Parts: sequence; C-alpha cells; structure tokens
Amino acid sequence: MSEVSKTVQSGSVAVEARGLPRFQLMDKILQNKAAKVSLMMIILIILIGIVGPWFVPHDPTKTYYEAFLQEPSAEHWLGTDAIGRDMLSRLLYGTRVTLMVAVMAVGITVVLGTLIGVVSAYVGGLVDHLLMRIMDILLALPGIVLALAIVAVLGPSQTNAMIAIGISSIPSFARLIRGAALVIKSSGYVEASRSIGTPNWWIILFQVIPNITNVLIVYTTLFVGGAILDTAALGFIGLGAQPPTPEWGTMLSEGKDYLSDAWWLATFPGLAITIVVFAVNILGDALRDIFDPRTQKRK
Repeated sequence: MSEVSKTVQSGSVAVEARGLPRFQLMDKILQNKAAKVSLMMIILIILIGIVGPWFVPHDPTKTYYEAFLQEPSAEHWLGTDAIGRDMLSRLLYGTRVTLMVAVMAVGITVVLGTLIGVVSAYVGGLVDHLLMRIMDILLALPGIVLALAIVAVLGPSQTNAMIAIGISSIPSFARLIRGAALVIKSSGYVEASRSIGTPNWWIILFQVIPNITNVLIVYTTLFVGGAILDTAALGFIGLGAQPPTPEWGTMLSEGKDYLSDAWWLATFPGLAITIVVFAVNILGDALRDIFDPRTQKRK
C-alpha cells in the first residue's frame, strides 16, 4: 500500500485514464514476464482457495492429542500446532478465509470509492469540496487504525473485519478515482454529451466509468495486497476471524509464542502472506506499466 499512499499524498494520478482494447490486455500481460509469473501465482492461489478445503489431508479444527507440536513429517507435512491440529490443512483452509475477506473488503472499497470519486469529480463545486474534505479527515487516520476503530464498534468477527477493511480504504481509493474521472470529465466527448442535454447519470455510467476501467483495474489490484495485510493484521490481534476458524493472521499470532521451539507454526503462515501479497503487488505494478503510456515511453 505504500505506493498507493504516495500517489494519494502527491495528488497525482499514476495511470492515465485512457482505454486499452480488452483483447490486447492478455497479450500485454503475457509479454511482461513479471506480470505473467505473478498472474500464474495468483491463479494458483485462487484455485487453492477454491478447491483446497475439499482436499485437506485432515480436519483443520480436529485435535490430534498424540501429535502436539509435532515437527513436519510424513503424517503432517507442515507439522501440527500447540493443540495438535494439522498445519497444512489449516493453511489450505485459511487460504479461502483470507482471500474471501480481502476480496469482499476490496469490493466494498471499489464500489463506494468509485461512486464517491466519480460523483465528486463530475458534479464539482460544493459537493466535490464536501466529499473530499470528509475523505481528507478520514485520511488523517492510518487505514489500519480506522479499521481497528470500526471493528471495536462492530465487534470482532470475520464479517466485521471485512466491513472495516473495506471502509477504511475508501478515502484513498476515492481520491485516486476522482483524479482519473477529472481527466475524463474535461474530454471533448463528455462536453459534447452535456451540451446536447444528455442526463448526467447516463454520462457517468456510460462515458466516465467505462473510460476509467483501466485505472480501476490497476488500483483494485494494488489495494488487494493491502487488504490481505490488513486482514492478517486484524486476525493477528484477535479482531478478525475467530477461533477455531483457520486464518493466516490468527495462525501467525498463535505461532508467535513458539518461535524458538516450533518454528513452523509462524513460518508457514508468514510465508503464505508474503507470497500472496508479493504476487499481487507485482501484478499491480506490471498492470500500471502496461496502462501508463509515460512508462512505456521511458522504456
């Protein structure tokens, strides 16, 4: 999220709001080695999240009393935790939980952030000033702090963590989308549509939003990585998915007390979080390079 935050603070739009034919997008990704590798990794992780819980070797919540803190072995490939639960099964099942919370949270961010950003840019005037000042107030708080405050009000749970992460990311996303929408608002075809009396809602839905799709794709991808980290952070402090539900942040928290005696408890959930966030951020950076003509010219 650091690059996104820098973009918000500078008030600039890192990706121009112009279209790339959809049939060319996959070709562009396949030509970019970093994008291709990261996309394959993400597809694999999504498949694991979808089908993994059906093929787990053990019940992720079942306690094996004879296998407390067992090292990785043929029976338990990634070892067992402090109460004998199979780490591989919990890690595979936790993939679905973590991805679901992150994706749903980003969905909330994208829908509401896009609505606020586009309306603010297109309507302008007092509406723009009021909405952006509200976003500035919320941006004064770090996203994770705002998420913690929301969870504190709603109560710790997987659903509330999803809502909190989604809402806390809206201010940054709204400001980024506003910048892209301002570019489209000043274009000739939008001015022509307004001059002939086309309804504002029609212009927003069929001219402004479709022409910032590329920007939406890039920013959404970048925000997914941050949402995964926030999901793990809330789980780590006990405000996300509640036990016995496997979740990577919760598993990492459970393993922190056994770092010297059972290294595998924190190592494997930590690696899972690192790999997923790394792959998502690499894909986001690659997509930004693909969609940004200025980057292509420098290359």
